[in-house]
Amino acid sequence: MKYLKIIAFTHKQIELKELGKLVICQENLIDKLRRVKSQFDIPEIFYLATCNRVEFVMAASRVIDAAFTERFIEALDIGICADHMGIFLQGASIYEDNEALNHLLRTSCSLESLIVGEKEILPQIRKAYESCKEEGLTGDYLRMVMSTVVKTAKEVYTNTNISRNPISVVSLAYRKLKELKLCTNARVLIIGAGETNRNISKYLQKHKFSNFVVFNRTLSKAQQLAVDLGGEAYELEALKTYDKGFDAIITCTSSVQPIITTEIYKTLLNGETDKKTIVDLAIPNDTAPEILTEFPVNFIEVHSLNEVAKNNLQERYKELVEAEKIIEQNISEFLPLLKQRRVEVAMREVPEKIKEIRNTALNSVFAEEVQGMDQQSREILEKVINYMEKKYISVPMIMAKEILINS
Repeated sequence: MKYLKIIAFTHKQIELKELGKLVICQENLIDKLRRVKSQFDIPEIFYLATCNRVEFVMAASRVIDAAFTERFIEALDIGICADHMGIFLQGASIYEDNEALNHLLRTSCSLESLIVGEKEILPQIRKAYESCKEEGLTGDYLRMVMSTVVKTAKEVYTNTNISRNPISVVSLAYRKLKELKLCTNARVLIIGAGETNRNISKYLQKHKFSNFVVFNRTLSKAQQLAVDLGGEAYELEALKTYDKGFDAIITCTSSVQPIITTEIYKTLLNGETDKKTIVDLAIPNDTAPEILTEFPVNFIEVHSLNEVAKNNLQERYKELVEAEKIIEQNISEFLPLLKQRRVEVAMREVPEKIKEIRNTALNSVFAEEVQGMDQQSREILEKVINYMEKKYISVPMIMAKEILINS
């Protein structure tokens, strides 16, 4: 476990509005991770960003402390000024070894989420890991860690009631939206076609909303969601000229800059002056702050859901205790598996070494003797050597595993 390290910035120590400044644009993410991986000699790394956390999960033997964290963030080159750097360094949580694994398992089981019991976090972690895995940023070590992460989360969701009557950021946002009593034929603009917007769209559709327009950077994804909702689809750029009016905006993109600027908002209004609704679940917000002061708006964001989240935590306290027992059990099971895997990796060369010895014996040391044997004797010798070769390969591995298990 000495290699697992995590630098975490979460809603528990940092205001969500500030947290958004740490989000890395998807277009530049892989290049930035490759750069810091090389610069700081980090063997494996993946990056996780959700509506209430930004985390860097690493397999590294180096010391991870506040000084390293500052150099690491600076190397990412995401435009953090000195004042904000101080806030982030003060609020950063650094985990290593068992604490790091415990944190990652708790996170995957939603115990560290703003909304305890929401299931969205596990798919988000898996997606973050898979994206980095495909780019060659992770390896065998984090593969084993992620296997335990997925196994543990599934056991917690199956064997406890932590997610019974599930509450999520999306469902809470819908509840807030429902309180505003929008009519079901309200004109709803969906900005972003990611998982969060797909989920909240399902809530709206389930409750008979039917008038949707979807905007997304990739048109094909906008079209896919629009088909599901029976609506229209446009590229994100079309926001600048869309003039059919709206009643509500649902937005959640990975942009690091506001998508809905004052100019775009005026165009979207198309001269309408009544109070509109914006549900902004993006971190950082997709909505320019000036809009909230210049126009009449019902504004729903992740930060405003905190109080409901606290009540949700109290309701699920008993389930937290059971979930933590499952997490502890999986941590204790992971350590022997990790040691066993290390032995397997270390002994990969055994078969090749034995084959080299075999070939040297037959073709060099005892070459003349073998040549002097008749065909039947050679076949018997070959069978004996093959048998011994297999045993010499398997016996050391079995013995090593037994030693690990017994110790």
